[in-house]
Amino acid sequence: MADDDKQGSEEQKCPKCKCKAGAPKWMVTFSDLVTLLLTFFVLLLSMASMDEVKFTEASSSIRDAFGVHSKPAQIDFSIPVLPSPPVSKFSPIKNEMATKVYKKIQAQIKSDRIPEDVELIKKDNDTIILRINDSVLFTQGQSAVSPAAYPLLRKIADIIRPLPMRLRIEGHTDSTPISNRKIGNWNLSVERAVSVLRFFKKSDLLPLDRMSAIGYGSERPIAPNNSEKNMARNRRVDFILRANNAIGIGPTGAKAGEIPL
Repeated sequence: MADDDKQGSEEQKCPKCKCKAGAPKWMVTFSDLVTLLLTFFVLLLSMASMDEVKFTEASSSIRDAFGVHSKPAQIDFSIPVLPSPPVSKFSPIKNEMATKVYKKIQAQIKSDRIPEDVELIKKDNDTIILRINDSVLFTQGQSAVSPAAYPLLRKIADIIRPLPMRLRIEGHTDSTPISNRKIGNWNLSVERAVSVLRFFKKSDLLPLDRMSAIGYGSERPIAPNNSEKNMARNRRVDFILRANNAIGIGPTGAKAGEIPL
């Protein structure tokens, strides 16, 4: 009986536990951490494409949110190099080369004091023409090169030799019929072109594989054949300079040591 009274008095003396309302303080911090981690992994999942630029920006934003301010990692960007277009015969490179060659020939003509009968023409952006009146190279009605024209042809060869271009020699006449010869204007134009080519070859002025000769007779006039002045202009020899195989001279042309026609 005494024991029961003693136990009852002890129960009365025990104070009641007083718990504060709401979650504990550590629970709030833990919830914030879990929420941030969940947000981080959702963000990673949304960037599954692994865009390096976007990933770096997002990582930097997250670090800033956590208070970590560090320099973002450098990403190497490479600029794609597109292949250059193929060079055609009408490309600016050849046009620029033809312009330089034209200026060089023009300066050399002035320095060598070549007669005004030699006309320099730049045509079609890739063609250079040295035009000489027939009276400078031949006597009237003849196809053999006049000895008085040898120095001029040597100067022309000296100009052409160092150029990376091929030469086509074209003979032209006017429309006047030839009365004292059995051949016509076309034959005369061909013989004159070949005579100039043969002079270059025999004098070792130019290699034969860089040259060709052709005659057009009166088929390609540069002026109407209606006056003596115009007909004199049409009687001419044109030295056509073009790069590489642009004028149709290639490995199938004349071999070394052979003279066409």
